[in-house]
Amino acid sequence: MSEYVSPVYNVKAIPVEKIRANNYNPNKVAPPEMKLLEISIWEDGFTQPIVCYHDKANDEYIVVDGFHRFTTMLTSERIRHREKGMMPVVVIDKELGERMAIRHTRARGSHSVDLMSNIVAELLEMGKSDSWICRNIGMSADELLRLKQITGLANLFKDEDFSKSWEVTK
Repeated sequence: MSEYVSPVYNVKAIPVEKIRANNYNPNKVAPPEMKLLEISIWEDGFTQPIVCYHDKANDEYIVVDGFHRFTTMLTSERIRHREKGMMPVVVIDKELGERMAIRHTRARGSHSVDLMSNIVAELLEMGKSDSWICRNIGMSADELLRLKQITGLANLFKDEDFSKSWEVTK
């Protein structure tokens, strides 16, 4: 077995045209903070790469973490020009459920409740257990329960054991 090497030791310069946003990012950043991010990247450069999954079939890089830095690259002509259209990227090779666990973004920032509910619903539909979701997203069982309730989808509770205390007796 070869020795494990963290992805950060293999940063690649990838043309921004080959990078695609994922469709499950729950983080939202207000316009003033996005402007501050643009100023920060302009003043300091990219200080960390974005994390992507390489879709070899389409030769595209799908953003796992770093969506707002990627967005800044797309929307700031001066940064895109200075960087010659290249993004610093590290690649992780994880299946979709693992990528959706968003351990990177859950560790910071604020999340949209609706988008987090959607992620939970998709992970459950993929067959991920409640304990897997809690462990990999960094969520308590109570948080998970609330997100399941918000979705209003009965199938999210299909494998739950319910208390007998509500049984009707005649």
